[in-house]
Amino acid sequence: MSLCELKTGQKGIIKNIVGDKSLSKRLYALGFIEGTEIILKTSAPLGDPIVVSIRGFKIAIRKNDAKNIFLMEA
Repeated sequence: MSLCELKTGQKGIIKNIVGDKSLSKRLYALGFIEGTEIILKTSAPLGDPIVVSIRGFKIAIRKNDAKNIFLMEA
């Protein structure tokens, strides 16, 4: 399942990130590392971007990028 498939309040654990190298580097720098727990907090009124909580921080990311983050259920 990808990050954009989570519902508000659901948790997941990052399994892997697919996509181009620049996207992977940017997400890694923000703390999106394999094995890290992530929680979907909310989304914008039109659904994009989404706000996630990871490592104690809230980060807004585009749904297009969230489709490339695959999770295991927590």
